[in-house]
Amino acid sequence: MGNYVTRDDFEWVYTEQPHTQRRREILAKYPEIKTLMGPDPHLKWIVSGMVFMQFLACYVVKDLPWKWIFFWAYAFGGCINHSLTLAIHDISHNVAFGNKQAKWNRWFAVFANLPVGIPYSASFKKYHIDHHRYLGGDGLDVDIPTDFEGWFFCTPLRKLLWLFLQPLFYSLRPLYVNPKAITRMEVFNALVQFSIDLIVYYLWGLKPIIYLIAGTFLCMGVHPISGHFIAEHYMFLKGYETYSYYGPLNWLTFNVGYHMEHHDFPSIPGCRLPMVKKIAAEYYDNLPQHQSWIRVLWDFVFDDTIGPYSRVKRLCKLAKES
Repeated sequence: MGNYVTRDDFEWVYTEQPHTQRRREILAKYPEIKTLMGPDPHLKWIVSGMVFMQFLACYVVKDLPWKWIFFWAYAFGGCINHSLTLAIHDISHNVAFGNKQAKWNRWFAVFANLPVGIPYSASFKKYHIDHHRYLGGDGLDVDIPTDFEGWFFCTPLRKLLWLFLQPLFYSLRPLYVNPKAITRMEVFNALVQFSIDLIVYYLWGLKPIIYLIAGTFLCMGVHPISGHFIAEHYMFLKGYETYSYYGPLNWLTFNVGYHMEHHDFPSIPGCRLPMVKKIAAEYYDNLPQHQSWIRVLWDFVFDDTIGPYSRVKRLCKLAKES
């Protein structure tokens, strides 16, 4: 992979995203895939267990030295928090309680958000819809870096810094690229989150709060799990804008590595995405795929042909009309 010339701009294309046509073809050939759509009955229990585990960890770490706070935040707590953000990703597609109980999914996402330490779930939902509907859409898909990011973070050292700062860019980029009005659910998300943070601080002090928030930022930066951010849509091979990863880290990330399959069928929960690949194997087996998220991070930093500019961009109808 990485076999195209160094870029000074995004890869502009003038076709619709590939997932739309492939979804039509697969459903026409394998209509039984529709039976995989719908809620995952186990998701709410798995997420609840993870939330409980993190608050138990808050009690355990309250008296640890600071060096161990940061160690366990990176090695343990941050892994759980990153996994919870990916559970929130699944919940944003209504797979916890189903489409008929959409509000329950929103409230449950706020609950899953609690160990992350900062309000996240409601804003993510608001923008993630656009990521699927307008994949690569200029001014619409806030998953794509800004021109400044592409221009400035172009050397190995700068790209490494960009990886460390990824949580910051993901938080602030939507405000610049595609600002939207604050919703009532976002206010609710923030009030609940900061209330729980204050309760944790009152009960056990500052260290558990730092453990939660530091874990979130550290494990969404330079960490093996965070390789999925780069692996999913950065163009390692010219002409391909989405990639899957089928390795063992899917066990910790609600199968987010099955990203081709997810964009083809976003209403299918992560636990059933391997079945999509099995049923429609001829549509996925020959597509480029990643073998290691750690290798993805390494290549991103040290391969001169890959960087924040390595994304497909397109003009979507909504962008033309606005």
